[in-house]
Amino acid sequence: MQTISIGFDGMTLEDLTAIARDGAQTKLGKGTEKRIRETRELVDKWVEDEKTIYGITTGFGALSDVAISKKDTRLLQQNILMSHSAGVGKPLDEEIVRAVMALRIKDLARGHSGIRLETVQHLVALLNWGVCPVMPEKGSVGASGDLAPLAHLALVLLGRGEAFYKGQKMSGDQVLRKCGLKPLELESGEGLALVNGTQVMTAIGALAVYDAIKLSKMTDIAAAMSLEVLMGSRTEFDKRIHQIRPHPGQAAVAANMERIIRNSEIITSHKDCSRIQDAYTLRCSPQVHGATRDAVNYCRTVIETEMNSSTNNPLIFSESQDFLLGGNFHGQPVALALDFLSMAVSELANISERRIERLVNPKLSGLPAFLVSDGGLNSGFMIAQYTAAALVSENKVLCHPASVDSIPTSANKEDHVSMGTIAARQCREVIENTENVIAIELLCATQALDLFTNLKPGEGTLEAYHVIRKTIFHLEKDRILSQDIAAMKELIRKATILKAVEKKVGELN
Repeated sequence: MQTISIGFDGMTLEDLTAIARDGAQTKLGKGTEKRIRETRELVDKWVEDEKTIYGITTGFGALSDVAISKKDTRLLQQNILMSHSAGVGKPLDEEIVRAVMALRIKDLARGHSGIRLETVQHLVALLNWGVCPVMPEKGSVGASGDLAPLAHLALVLLGRGEAFYKGQKMSGDQVLRKCGLKPLELESGEGLALVNGTQVMTAIGALAVYDAIKLSKMTDIAAAMSLEVLMGSRTEFDKRIHQIRPHPGQAAVAANMERIIRNSEIITSHKDCSRIQDAYTLRCSPQVHGATRDAVNYCRTVIETEMNSSTNNPLIFSESQDFLLGGNFHGQPVALALDFLSMAVSELANISERRIERLVNPKLSGLPAFLVSDGGLNSGFMIAQYTAAALVSENKVLCHPASVDSIPTSANKEDHVSMGTIAARQCREVIENTENVIAIELLCATQALDLFTNLKPGEGTLEAYHVIRKTIFHLEKDRILSQDIAAMKELIRKATILKAVEKKVGELN
């Protein structure tokens, strides 16, 4: 099994996804243990000297002016986890929780929090044992970090809270015993170090960006298939068009689609037809998909920067032996990026749904109504288009930017918050909706391609068709389409179609 080293820098989306979804093991990177010990020694010294340090020898938030005695510093750290465990809603999915744990370890391993090495090692052990703390999905405003959900995560270290282990839900104390670990008694500053950070919004956002990258490529494949069966042109992909408007994403999509439809007999067969130019949903696919591609790449940069950042407060610097109070826990960079990602991905669904309409509408396609024989008795893909339309409409609601909805908290001490975790959750839902829309387009385009028995489609199109038809059969008469949509979505999620097409035409941009 793969083991990923978590150190100062260098964690990628691929690393995090391997931990979150593939069960990759983790270990602390070279030099991290020394740095963690150094900063912890400083905290112990400052506490002994009765130095005033936010959240270590003082209360939290609006209570930061309240001094905490040396004898109460341990109780303070336990109390912060108890009081901040105020989350509500469904538990976050296991893959998200694993990503959160990995990112929490990553932040602490950078050695700016003052946490003990033993505490970080407990987190590593829980992650490697496959323990999934119960973290309610709602309750974070995305400033001072993801306080509520991270508190629920940290409770398990104390033998409190709840966790899933090997499919069973149990108490924190039970799960620690099963892993051969003892409950921790937190020392000064450790409770604050465990909850101060942007790891929940970043974890959700990282997996969303990873999925958006794959989905962008799949959308190019779906559009290419639709283009072929709708008797579209290849001229809109000529590189000269895109060289004189040099947006990187636009050029990448045009190159992708040109390769997917390479050697298409279908397109060649109508080279000299009377149609002057294609509808926007076909002709402008490089411009629309490409803009999304550029947005996704920007969001990747933001998310990977955040993954490799220190987001605690206070921040301890062992080299200069001092600490600084700041606001690295504020989720604004992540919030804005994920709101942007939601809008960008929703446009892939928007344009896809319009291509679906062209595929099922005989007045636009020249194909049988709703792509089924014996229409009237059979409705074919009529309602599948309804579903796509509903998902597109829902995406428009979900694209309301969460980052503009700041509400003051902590008696107005924290008077501007990011709502980054809400942005992340919305973005994840937009991506899932869009996957379903693209699945419907692929179903329709594949059904239409069945009609072209005497002409071969492009090399990439044909490869996608073969992969799909191994799992989902031609719709001869009406059947339960939700099952077909789910099966196609699974092919998208597992990149089964994408891998096959890339093997045939080369890696897509």
